[in-house]
Amino acid sequence: MKFPSTWLQGASLGEAIASELRLQIISGTIKHGEILSENRIAGEFGTSRSPVREAMKTLSSEGLIQLERMGAVVMGLSLKEVEELYDVRFLIESFVQGHVFANPQPELIQHLKQIVDRMELAAKHQDPVEFSYQDLAFHERIITEANHKRILHLWKSIRPIVITVMLITTRQVFGGGGPKVRYVMDKHLQLIAEMESLDPARIQTAVQHYFDDSRQTLHLSFPEG
Repeated sequence: MKFPSTWLQGASLGEAIASELRLQIISGTIKHGEILSENRIAGEFGTSRSPVREAMKTLSSEGLIQLERMGAVVMGLSLKEVEELYDVRFLIESFVQGHVFANPQPELIQHLKQIVDRMELAAKHQDPVEFSYQDLAFHERIITEANHKRILHLWKSIRPIVITVMLITTRQVFGGGGPKVRYVMDKHLQLIAEMESLDPARIQTAVQHYFDDSRQTLHLSFPEG
């Protein structure tokens, strides 16, 4: 699995290297405990050590590697840590959905429905990359609509790992066939229906159910051990 080049438009070389290494680490292609060498990675990517060093600092700040004198030790991302990531997502999204949909948002609702339409088109073309990107766009659109600087800052801090995890879990979903993909789209449509209700209790319940279900997919994509 390669990190999609279409997601790297405007990214620096260091960011691109970090994205690819992040995917390899989280997917388990690069194992926990492995040593990453700046020279080796620079050779693999055909670049100087400077952007590799930038990538290493990013991955270190995310807790995926630990910088040592002899190189970087891969720490990886355990199932528990992925679940904690989704706990943070739940806290963010339960807040923003309740905040944004305290009042009618017809334009936002229409935009969210269009995103689900794009997810359906990606499903028809068996394109998990585009499907996962639109899935992220759905949630991110609501978060940005909240116009909450600190929430947005928190979201941006976890976004690189979130989008990587979503790419991995979406491939798991597509492996389950058409009914499973349809189920994911229906979950988004159900969220839209509850947001349209403007009922805080219904919205909170819908978000809770959404993330409870998402955790089941996490356990299939990131088995313990």
